[in-house]
Amino acid sequence: MNLAIRGIDGQIAHGDTFHNDRHPDLKADFILANPPFDISDWGGARLRDDKRWQYGPPPTRNANFAWVQHIVHHLAPAGVAGFVLANGSMSSNQSGEGKIRKSLIEANLVDCMVALPGQLFYSTQIPACLWFLTRDRKNGKFRDRRGELLFIDARKLGRMVDRTHRELTNEDIQRIADTYHAWRGEKLAGEFTDVPGFCKSATLEEVQKHGHVLAPGRYVGAEAQEDDGEPFDKKMKRLVATLREQQAEAAKLDAAIAANLKELGFGE
Repeated sequence: MNLAIRGIDGQIAHGDTFHNDRHPDLKADFILANPPFDISDWGGARLRDDKRWQYGPPPTRNANFAWVQHIVHHLAPAGVAGFVLANGSMSSNQSGEGKIRKSLIEANLVDCMVALPGQLFYSTQIPACLWFLTRDRKNGKFRDRRGELLFIDARKLGRMVDRTHRELTNEDIQRIADTYHAWRGEKLAGEFTDVPGFCKSATLEEVQKHGHVLAPGRYVGAEAQEDDGEPFDKKMKRLVATLREQQAEAAKLDAAIAANLKELGFGE
């Protein structure tokens, strides 16, 4: 249905991705996927020694890292993958997920992580993120990105189209895409620069210090605040004076309330 809506041709084969892989010999240059989040009944107990689990056996009660490794298994030597997963995949350490994530990072497969805003999907309220994996990060077409990861925090982007659904605008999508292309070193994408609160090119050492957690918020920092030009000492004096006025007003209101309560027979 997703392919049809977007006018994309695809080879569709009905089966079970994990137990009856209909494309066993596929090695793809590009993979796009939107697997179901946090699936618990995927039959993982019957696949403990599957050849796809090169980076560690995924939890039997959560298929997230089974999807990741299935995708990696089907990537060509220079293949690139982009897929959606639940936010928990960026930080969970349950049932060996942290070890799998660490192995993927240390193998130089993780290229970019994007944290998405909430309420993007009609079918689930679970917060989601984008993973971008690349087998050949030394690719001669672009710069050598081994030992680096790009983090993009897009949680503040988008607009509410109704009370329950948020949508990324074309400008939002273009900003995310341009940032990634510039970071990869594509000639026509311009120069990449870290933007506090939005994007950060982090080293592998930084990711290791954060326990191999891939949540962009850990790395991009706070958005830069615009300097209003008011000297600090002057601003503090003004704020303290405002506070004193508010405290005095609050004292008057407390006294008035106490007097009213006393008239009603509830005073001390």
